[in-house]
Amino acid sequence: MATWDVFKELDNLRREIDEAFRGAGLNRPFGSTFLSPITTRRFPLVNFSEDEGHVYIEALVPGVDPKDVDLTVLRNTVTISGERKPFVEKEGQIVHRAELGSGKFSRTLELPVDIDPEKITASCKDGIMQITLAKAEHAKPKKIDIKLS
Repeated sequence: MATWDVFKELDNLRREIDEAFRGAGLNRPFGSTFLSPITTRRFPLVNFSEDEGHVYIEALVPGVDPKDVDLTVLRNTVTISGERKPFVEKEGQIVHRAELGSGKFSRTLELPVDIDPEKITASCKDGIMQITLAKAEHAKPKKIDIKLS
């Protein structure tokens, strides 16, 4: 049975409020945070889902060589970090726009359940990294048979 952690929920709410103020071009009204600057977008963008046995993460990392991506799992957090190489202007080339971001990135996701660290797979195809994390046995739902008395 899942437990509700009120402090975790309050922290998630605070992060959402911070994000709303950033989206409006405003700083956090009650002081600075250790979050990314206003001008940066969360990267990589992710889809995050689960079923009875697994947690699934799809991360959008276009233009990033999978060799330049580090995937780490510690307890119930997953961190995707790496670096997108900068655009290199070639001699004689006229650049009209250079909008693709470059530089180091890091995204940490808190998992809703404990996972089995021995059963994690990751692959990358067409700029989408797919990560599958098996839930720990104690985190999977159990069906209990009810006996008639």
